[in-house]
Amino acid sequence: MKSPEIDMELQEFRGILAEALAEGGTQPLLRLTDEEIAILDPDSLTECVAPTPRISELSGQEREWVYATALRSLVSREAVEIANIDELDAVLRAAFANSGSGDAGADADDGSGDGTDPGSVPSGVDLDMRITPEVSLALTLRRTAARALAVEQHTSSGVTHMLVYIHAEDLYLVERVTGGGLHMFTLASSAKDAADMVQLFLDPFEVADKDGRVQQITPEQISDDNVGRALGEAINNALVVGQTVLLADAPGPLLTTYATDKDLWTVYVEKPNAPTGIEARPVGKTSLHRAITELITPTVSS
Repeated sequence: MKSPEIDMELQEFRGILAEALAEGGTQPLLRLTDEEIAILDPDSLTECVAPTPRISELSGQEREWVYATALRSLVSREAVEIANIDELDAVLRAAFANSGSGDAGADADDGSGDGTDPGSVPSGVDLDMRITPEVSLALTLRRTAARALAVEQHTSSGVTHMLVYIHAEDLYLVERVTGGGLHMFTLASSAKDAADMVQLFLDPFEVADKDGRVQQITPEQISDDNVGRALGEAINNALVVGQTVLLADAPGPLLTTYATDKDLWTVYVEKPNAPTGIEARPVGKTSLHRAITELITPTVSS
């Protein structure tokens, strides 16, 4: 299957963006699943930083089935238009008819299946597919950002992700990825709005209270668990651990957060693997927001 053409110049979307942001400012854009992204932009499974947790759990044969279902969903929601819909329908009927055959189980063991490409759909048809402007917008913005903020949220329920794709001081795409592979896209019209979303992601219980004394620590202290009683208790009792890094040509700062039931600590590393420049402290809401904002507003270019 040929991939739909989505690597367009951002200028092609200026009209859509200007209208959307002028009307309502920051606003949700759309939701897609792992499987739908695999259909719409198969190369992004290996080229984009956003994870696709559901895809990694599927065998080759299982991918055929879920991709077929995802494609049906995209068509029914009018997110895509298929010109050769009759040919596609025949292939999908055949795929589902064969889904109960005994041969399928042979592919489920090693995940490689029948050699199906991770981003393919049932073979036998070359799709003539057009995607809507909203879908094109989301996929293009996540593909063309020179910088992105990658955030991981660790809780007892597992790991979820948030990506902030930085395009200009008034244009950010925020992508939240659930553990089940649902991707929720939001257009943000300012660094403040994007930082608001990241802050709630890192501090969902809003326990960031007040700023405390800055504590200088070394990598050796961290590896030896010799970081002091207060920070040690925060690490051991954290309900939410956040790991945030700025992805760019030059390695960006690292920000780790530990949210307990009563406060939130940050550990800021100016440069990866640096022997110095590591600062830890409890922070209030204003300081946490400022730290996030600084990460997503360095020399932004359109």
